[in-house]
Amino acid sequence: MFFFYDAADALFEFMQKGGDVLYLIGLLAFLMWFLIFERLWYFNFNHQVNVAGAVEDWAKRTDKRSWNSKAIREMLISKTSSKINQNLTLIKLCVGVAPLLGLFGTITGMMEVFHLLAITGGGDAKAMAGGVSRSTIPAMAGLSVAITGTFASTFLKNKSNRETELLSEHLVSE
Repeated sequence: MFFFYDAADALFEFMQKGGDVLYLIGLLAFLMWFLIFERLWYFNFNHQVNVAGAVEDWAKRTDKRSWNSKAIREMLISKTSSKINQNLTLIKLCVGVAPLLGLFGTITGMMEVFHLLAITGGGDAKAMAGGVSRSTIPAMAGLSVAITGTFASTFLKNKSNRETELLSEHLVSE
């Protein structure tokens, strides 16, 4: 139980050292991972129901060779594909914004260092070290969020491409 208090204290201290931008990066990371887990939940629990519905709708058709039936087949694939690809663009957006927020944190931290240099004339090394840590911690956090999000986004995109291809193979136009 005390482990959680120690972890919470360490996290709070880390967030204080990183500055206000770190809270934005944390919020962005939470949103990104929420969307990633939502996609994983979809693939594990809802996707097969959507595919089965599309396959069932296609199997009910008697005519599968006409232009109209091929258009319906493409519509079924497109509808299911849009459900498969839902939120992937938003995940990629979070991946792209995370390093930019880290860079913003770097800039604000360095502004603090320059402000201290102007006030103290460079004599207070301890105060400058705080500004340097405020400039490096957000960059590290932003890159960490972006790298892990890139791996998850690539995995989800490959899975969505594979599932769309499998669906188009299931809906054979005889």
